[in-house]
Amino acid sequence: MPLNKQILLVSRPQGEATVDNFRLVETQTPALADGQVLVRHHYLSLDPYMRGRMNDSKSYAAPQPLNEVMIGGTVGQVVDSRHPRYAPGDWVVGMGGWQQYSVVDAEQPGLLRKVDVSRVPPSHYLGAVGMPGVTAWYGLVKIIDPKPGQTVTVSAASGAVGSAVGVLAKQRGCRVVGIAGGPDKCAYVRDELGFDDCIDYREHRDLGALARALKAACPNGIDGHFENVGGTVLDAVMLRANAFSRVALCGMIAGYDGQPLPMLNPSLILINRMRIEGFIVSEHMEVWLQALAELGELVGSGRFRPRETVAHGIESAPEAFLGLLKGRNFGKQLVKLVD
Repeated sequence: MPLNKQILLVSRPQGEATVDNFRLVETQTPALADGQVLVRHHYLSLDPYMRGRMNDSKSYAAPQPLNEVMIGGTVGQVVDSRHPRYAPGDWVVGMGGWQQYSVVDAEQPGLLRKVDVSRVPPSHYLGAVGMPGVTAWYGLVKIIDPKPGQTVTVSAASGAVGSAVGVLAKQRGCRVVGIAGGPDKCAYVRDELGFDDCIDYREHRDLGALARALKAACPNGIDGHFENVGGTVLDAVMLRANAFSRVALCGMIAGYDGQPLPMLNPSLILINRMRIEGFIVSEHMEVWLQALAELGELVGSGRFRPRETVAHGIESAPEAFLGLLKGRNFGKQLVKLVD
């Protein structure tokens, strides 16, 4: 059995996460028991939710245990199998974690899913045609529920989730305005993803400036908003929200280092009779097949071309993850584990 490099979480961050919270180890991959498969990971997904799991605090999921392999989605190939449904060479998606190989009990439902890489590149099963894409689909379709002609705004619009929200909203006949950081990301959002407009929050750093930019980009107000960031971005959107507008609250990356993120004017929720709903996509498995079918068709047909940032080698995962939290990635952040 092959040697396996792994990244463990060895300490909890005190404020900002650092590379010292992680440690690289090398272990021997155990022999397979009946019903198990050995998967060699080709790509590891890095996602903002992982930062919350590093804390030992009350949340929607249990904290990442110390001195264990860091949690993470993976796509790869079966290299050995003692399960009749899986054969060497099969492409599979799972939660293999920050490591080169994983041994998976294939009898447990939901741990592995076969994927077809003939039309959709394997890496996209960790982004647009994976958990981030389904997150976008659920928040947009089930919470925002947009109608043709309505205006939908999206924060972190060039990221794995935000880009999918915009493409899906355009498919539904909406005016879509993104919020992203930097001219390159905004150009991608407008020119490649097809958003109607994109606001560079780095050019509008205070609440007043951002609210004015939103007013110009959304002359008919905001009917639906998909929130990945929180803080000033959400406060500015609230000032432009229409009556009976809906907000799908997916992430609060502005507060992942532990500081509270107060809302400046919560009375607007009442004044505008708004619906604000937080959600965790793993609690809505009933929509995954429908969502993945639409997303797979969009990517496979070329109507949605997701952007990726790829680090190389398991050793690069901690630095790439910290860069993701600071917005240094462009699109979906991945680690390529097989050359």
